[in-house]
Amino acid sequence: MTAVDTRAPQVPPVTAPSAAGRTVTWLAVRQLRHGASIVILLVAGMSAMVATTYASTVGDAMDAAALAALAENPAIRTLFGEPVALSTAGGFTVWRTGTVLAVLVGVWGLLTATRITRGEEDAGRWDLLLAGRIPLTTIVMRHITTVVGALLLAGLATAGALIATGTPPVGALLHGAGVALVGVFFAAAGTLAAQIFPARGTATGAATTLLGAGLLIRMIGDGIDALGWLRWLSPFGLIALSRPYDANRALPLMVLALAAFALLATIPATTRHRDIRGGWLAPRTGRAPRLALLGSIPAFAVRRLLRPLAGWTAGIGAYYLLIGFLAVSMTDFLADNAQFADLAAQTGFAGLGSVEGYAAATFGLLAIPVGIFTAVRIATTAADETDRRLTLLYAQPVTRTRLLAGEAAVTAGGAVILTAAAGLATWAGATAVGAPLHVDKALTGAVNVVPVAVLCLGAAIFALGWLPRAIALIGALPAAGGFLLQVIADSTGAPHWVGQLSPFAHLAPVPDVPPNWPGTAGMVGIATVLTIIGAYGYQHRDLRD
Repeated sequence: MTAVDTRAPQVPPVTAPSAAGRTVTWLAVRQLRHGASIVILLVAGMSAMVATTYASTVGDAMDAAALAALAENPAIRTLFGEPVALSTAGGFTVWRTGTVLAVLVGVWGLLTATRITRGEEDAGRWDLLLAGRIPLTTIVMRHITTVVGALLLAGLATAGALIATGTPPVGALLHGAGVALVGVFFAAAGTLAAQIFPARGTATGAATTLLGAGLLIRMIGDGIDALGWLRWLSPFGLIALSRPYDANRALPLMVLALAAFALLATIPATTRHRDIRGGWLAPRTGRAPRLALLGSIPAFAVRRLLRPLAGWTAGIGAYYLLIGFLAVSMTDFLADNAQFADLAAQTGFAGLGSVEGYAAATFGLLAIPVGIFTAVRIATTAADETDRRLTLLYAQPVTRTRLLAGEAAVTAGGAVILTAAAGLATWAGATAVGAPLHVDKALTGAVNVVPVAVLCLGAAIFALGWLPRAIALIGALPAAGGFLLQVIADSTGAPHWVGQLSPFAHLAPVPDVPPNWPGTAGMVGIATVLTIIGAYGYQHRDLRD
């Protein structure tokens, strides 16, 4: 009798075909093309706008004495970075927008990287890809490579916009490279965190914490001469050390490029040695059940909000504590240098010569992160719906409108808590340096921006019902887009009605002046209408998966 070998034949490993790899790349392009286009337009548009309007709005004020006063003021350096080459349009543009653009591309890079890699994997949308011949490492690397390509295009757009406005090409290219490299660094950090931590949310939080720490290190290094060496430890500090349009140093950017490349090179190794939908840091198993805040729909919404609210409160509170510490230094500087106070007024920040006016101007900026917070919370609800984490809740005898009402009410409460935390932190910092700012004035000024956050909440709910793929973008539009519109209108001398389209035009600078109650009522009314329309669409549309 002939023996039969029943062992399965050994199949040699097959490398993923190039055609399949290209398909994965195009999948990544489709997932980020809209967000990348918006970021590219923003960085190019902001750079071109500031450089173009430099001569008419800033140039005459920049005499030697003014430049010296600006460079020596620690509050200015802490908030905006070291003033370099402000006598040129390119140098002023870098100082005015450099940190803002770097934060923008950094946040977009890390959020997009974690969303299209770990987010898709956790949702099970990579299961068919992973069932084929393409390994997880290849899929992850093709996605992060696509993100890197988009960030490099953003840097190129920044440089191109500055060159098109007539600034020297060397400084423009150096600045564009710095902006792009910051984005690449944090996109790589987010992707690496997604391989280490067991869930997308944890990875995003870790990468965001790294970004916040880097920004704080830059502020300390710029504000305190003895600690200037700290800037070599921060991506934001490294692009400042490159000094575009002045010394044009390439070494700091080389250090940043090496750091970003090191993170990118580490990703394949960490991906190769973990399970699908797993991480190097495995979640704990066998813990006791946590049943707190599970007794009702509003309580469950509070439970879902507590952890992210703590992180947002810590970040906003730390920033506004610093704002309070700088109150005396900043107001004294602007009182002694009227030309800079006039420039600030031209960009929408009037009354900075007094502590209450300074607080009112900085509280106006608070509407942006708080508005984004409300939009992100509604976007999280949509993500939980798509990822089927709310399926059992939807199966209960409860209408979707009631679920949404609980989520919206708790989110609005979270926005109030954030503004109150900012007000208390500003008061604490101002009190520590002897600035005359009362706690009731600080709280009133901070809470005054809640209507803008409510408007963002209404826009996000509208998107939840009718455009669920664009919730974060539409929800953030009244705050981020409204502020940008106001700055552009004030800087370019646009017709009055253009500026009135911004919610910030109807936001009084409290506590410097009384609140604008008609404007507040108008914003709340628009938010209510948007919420009703969005709730109707949410109740009647199909659930997404």
